[in-house]
Amino acid sequence: MKALVTGIAGFVGSTLAKRLLSDGHEVVGIDSITDYYDPAIKNANLDSIGRDAFTFYEQDINEADLTQVLAGVDVVFHQAGQPGVRSSWGDEFSVYTSANILATQRLLEAAKVLGTVKKFVYASSSSVYGNAERYPTEETDRPQPISPYGVTKLAAEHLVSLYGVNFGIPTVSLRYFTVYGPGQRTDMAFTRFVRAAWLGESISLYGTGEQVRDFTFVDDVVEANVRAGLGDSAPGSVYNVAGGSNVSMLEVIDLINEISGRPLKVDRYPGVAGDVFRTGGSTDRIREDLGWFARVTLEEGLRRHYAWAQRSFS
Repeated sequence: MKALVTGIAGFVGSTLAKRLLSDGHEVVGIDSITDYYDPAIKNANLDSIGRDAFTFYEQDINEADLTQVLAGVDVVFHQAGQPGVRSSWGDEFSVYTSANILATQRLLEAAKVLGTVKKFVYASSSSVYGNAERYPTEETDRPQPISPYGVTKLAAEHLVSLYGVNFGIPTVSLRYFTVYGPGQRTDMAFTRFVRAAWLGESISLYGTGEQVRDFTFVDDVVEANVRAGLGDSAPGSVYNVAGGSNVSMLEVIDLINEISGRPLKVDRYPGVAGDVFRTGGSTDRIREDLGWFARVTLEEGLRRHYAWAQRSFS
């Protein structure tokens, strides 16, 4: 199989690329190496894959020659996009529409014209649910995002499904629930927490800390992508990819304190507009269709994440 991984220099993209290569697949990657967070981290991610192990295009999807990028590609793993709830408000919204909606439409259109892509896997987000109507949330529950970021992820997901239903492109959308693990972005909570625990620094906690999240270890997310890319599913399918942890941020802090033996110092701040109070996804559908379920527990995953922080921030 020849696979295209968009956003290959990112956390999930680089981890997925390493898995695909280890499974014997050919990998093509594209990434614009934006400065949303330190580009040195992205370049380190590329180095960890092995620069000679794959074909790399350092380009924006909205500007690239996608006929060239997609040449001979069997499966597209579309991981690229502009992350972050807090930054999506105000003047930065155009960045989100460009990176999350327009880039996805352009990639889908190129796949439609070529007609050779056997599977198109899109990295969606649990942010599309907003404050959901029930928990665990099912894929058929009404999406109602409460952040501009969530709006753009949902719009792109709808495009993915539309191209599947209308043009027969075998598309799949995976709604990720808070991905964590070694290599997670430095602006995300778990990396900030384990880094602070190791270095004895303080952390910023927004809101009461009673917010409940469904955390998913990166290796489980990668496995979901591989199964979606190689498995059978109807065009336009949507699946939750959730770890099933359902714990509060305060409980996470307690667990990191226990793992590290170094109690975290917490600086408290008001909640941020667009942050949901709770997430929790049902994975019955993906288990039935693709045989996927989360295998890494939160405690095990956090132990691996903390061990990585010890190596990375020494």
